[in-house]
Amino acid sequence: MTQGGRRVRWAAGSAVALAVLFAGAATVASARDEGAGHHTAAPAAATPASASADAGFARDMAVHHQQAVEMSFIVRDRTENEDVRRLAYDIANTQANQRGMLLGWLDLWELPKAATGQEPMAWMAGGGHEGHDMAGMPGMDGGGYRAHDGALMPGMATRTELAALRRASGRQAEILYLQLMTDHHKGGVDMARGCAELCTVKVEKRLARGMVEAQRSELDVMAGMLAERGSAPRS
Repeated sequence: MTQGGRRVRWAAGSAVALAVLFAGAATVASARDEGAGHHTAAPAAATPASASADAGFARDMAVHHQQAVEMSFIVRDRTENEDVRRLAYDIANTQANQRGMLLGWLDLWELPKAATGQEPMAWMAGGGHEGHDMAGMPGMDGGGYRAHDGALMPGMATRTELAALRRASGRQAEILYLQLMTDHHKGGVDMARGCAELCTVKVEKRLARGMVEAQRSELDVMAGMLAERGSAPRS
């Protein structure tokens, strides 16, 4: 394993522990707030159900983030451009940490990390959130997302696209990575908006809102980097 791989794995593992601590603290704080002014302590917040938006978002975004980390490590080895390598490292580090938090919450809730018999994105299919019709997202139908060629959720790269990124080098690799990651972020923003609207765990809703803001900012950065290379986002 490379030094970078060890670094990201350590960060993700640390984030799992932090997620358990933060979520546990949030539950205690919530119980204290609800019990303020009463003689008896309020019960702890209910654990999300396996089919809830909270659990569905944690599972799906963990998978979504893992591919972003994978693509970032691929491009790191396919270009010498420091700007692209720096962006890729930032994305890999941030999303590995967030993935650890999401998986940590699933552990805390004692819920499976994969939902048997449930289509990806089923937790948000068919609804309109913050003025955006999720049923109109590419690949979405009434029961979830129609996976194809390894792309399990909106914005995810296909196996064919990942293979092309592994073969590319230099400027070509930079452009393809920036285009794939732009699509990836757009899908991730829609998912995070869905959680911000539907999730009930406050700390998870805050994380989702933070993802929306951060990834929108990175979308602007990537659009500028593509323009510098005489290219543009694919859609």
